[in-house]
Amino acid sequence: MTYRYGLALLVLGVCACSDSSNDANTNNSTTGANNATTGSNNATTGSNNATSASNNATSNTNNTASNGSMGPIDIKDVIFTQTDPDCGSYDNTLEAAVLDITRDLGFDMSVVITATDTACSLVSNNIPNHDFNDATAHFATATSEQALTFSIPRHPSKAATATALSQRTYDAVFLNGVPLDLLSAGCYSPNSPMADADGNVAIGCNVTSAWLLDPLGASGRFGADAHNAHTQPNGSYHYHGNPMAMFDDAPGENGSPVIGFAADGFPIYGTYFNDGSTVRKATSSYVLIAGTRPSTATDPGGTYDGTYIDDYEYQAGSGDLDACNGMTVNGQYAYYVTDAYPWVLNCHSGTPDPSFNKGR
Repeated sequence: MTYRYGLALLVLGVCACSDSSNDANTNNSTTGANNATTGSNNATTGSNNATSASNNATSNTNNTASNGSMGPIDIKDVIFTQTDPDCGSYDNTLEAAVLDITRDLGFDMSVVITATDTACSLVSNNIPNHDFNDATAHFATATSEQALTFSIPRHPSKAATATALSQRTYDAVFLNGVPLDLLSAGCYSPNSPMADADGNVAIGCNVTSAWLLDPLGASGRFGADAHNAHTQPNGSYHYHGNPMAMFDDAPGENGSPVIGFAADGFPIYGTYFNDGSTVRKATSSYVLIAGTRPSTATDPGGTYDGTYIDDYEYQAGSGDLDACNGMTVNGQYAYYVTDAYPWVLNCHSGTPDPSFNKGR
C-alpha cells in the first residue's frame, strides 16, 4: 500500500491540523501510548486520525509528534507531498523495512537528517524505502548496507559556471538516503576483450570517453530494477534516473514534492510543476540528434537512438529546463525529474559539496 505523507507535517512533527487532505490516505488511528493527542484532545473519527496543536500521531508509524520532535517515521512506499526547498524542513529520522525481492532477503532502511544554520547532514545506510531487485533486474553484486554521510548546503546559490557531472562523485541524494549516480562507466570500445556484439563495454570508461553509454538508454544492459537502480561492485545501491518512488502522477496544486537534494544543495522535485496556469510535467531541453552517427574505427555508427549520452544535444527553449535540467519557479531554482534524458540533472548549477565525493 502507498501512503501520502507531507514530510514537513508528519516527518517533522509540525501540526497537520490545517491540511487534513495530507492525512486522508494514511488511515491513522489512535493506539495506546503510541498515538496521543494533547492540548485540545480532539479526535477525528471519520478519518481515524488524532491531531492536536502540539502533538500529531500516526498509527502506521507508531510515532508521536511533539513540537517538532518525534520518533522514527516509517516511510515504506510513502508518496511525499511537501514542497519546501529548504533541506532543514526534512530534519528527522526515517526508517522502512524492505525486501530484496530476488534474494528474498529483508533489509531495514535508516536515514537521519539533521540541520544546522548552514547545512543539513543526511546519514544513510544506503537501503531504499521500497522493495528492490525485482525480476527485471540483474545486479552484478548483491546489495549491502553502506555507511553514507552527506552535507547538503542549506542556502545554495548558482555559480558563475556550471560543474560537469563526474564519475568520482554522487550527483545527489534522495530523501530515502539512496544516492543518484547518473553516469555509467560503459562506452563504445570495440577493441576491448570485454566488448559485446555492438562494441560496447559496461565498465572501464571515464567521463571523457567518447560514446559513453546512458544507463537508461536503448542498450538496456545495466541490469537496473524497476526503480532504475542497481549496485556498484561494492554492493552500493544507487539510482540512474527517476527512482519511481516518493512521488507519483497525482501531484498537488504546487506540483510534485521535493524528493531529494543535489550535491550543490538545490532541491530535486518530481516530474510535475505549476506553470502558472496548470500543473504539468517539466520537459527536458535535450533532443536526439537527427541522422546517423559516424561509422569509423572509433565511432559506433547507427541511428542516434539514445544508447549513448552523445546521442543528445541541448537545444535551449525546446523544453522547460536549462542545460542542467533545472529551472526557476516562483523564485526557487530546482532540478526536476524528466521522462527523457538527462532524467534528473546533467550538471550542477551551484557548487557541489565535497561530501558527495566517492571513496572518502
